[in-house]
Amino acid sequence: MASNNSGSNRTEVPQAREALDRFKMEVASEIGVPLKQGYNGDLTSAQNGSVGGEMVRRMIKRQEESMSGQSSSF
Repeated sequence: MASNNSGSNRTEVPQAREALDRFKMEVASEIGVPLKQGYNGDLTSAQNGSVGGEMVRRMIKRQEESMSGQSSSF
């Protein structure tokens, strides 16, 4: 099956880019990763991965919390 994903970090909703960038900076600050605007090639892959991983954990948690209390059709 062919995929439409070109492998880019393209955001489907352009307005979401700013919110994601703010979220990324907030998470990085909270977990102690010195992320800055612009070039971050001096960070390790572990540092970058920890920011992305924490972002995903928080997004999943928020989604689970928003779904709790809703009836399931399963």
